[in-house]
Amino acid sequence: DVQLVESGGGSVQAGGSLRLSCAARGYTYDTYCMGWFRRPPGKEREGIAVIDSDGDTAYAESLKDRFTISVNNAENTLYLQMNSLKPEDTAVYYCAATFSGRWLLLIPSEYDYWGQGTQVTVS
Repeated sequence: DVQLVESGGGSVQAGGSLRLSCAARGYTYDTYCMGWFRRPPGKEREGIAVIDSDGDTAYAESLKDRFTISVNNAENTLYLQMNSLKPEDTAVYYCAATFSGRWLLLIPSEYDYWGQGTQVTVS
C-alpha cells in the first residue's frame, strides 16, 4: 500500500525558510505525479506545486517565486523548499501522489494518495 509521510513543519518567523519532506513508500510504479498542497485555516485545500517522473513541474503562480519543489528518486522523497515565508503561508501542508490519470494538475481531486499533513505556522 502506498504511504506518504511528511516532515519538516514547524513554527518560523516571517521572512524565514523551511524545507518540507515527504517520504513515499510502497509503490512500484515507474511513473508518477507528486505534489504539495496546503489548507490554510478556514479555507479550502489548495495546490502549491507538483512534479512528475520526467521532472516537469507546475506551480501556483502566486507561490512560484518563493517555493521550490524537488524530488530525490533514489530515496523516494519529495521536498518543498519554502523561502521568505509570510503569515499567510500558515497552513497544514500535505503531499500527494497519483500514478495514473492526468499529470501536473494543481487539483486535489486528481490525487489518490495523501500524507497526514504537517503544520506550518508563520508569525
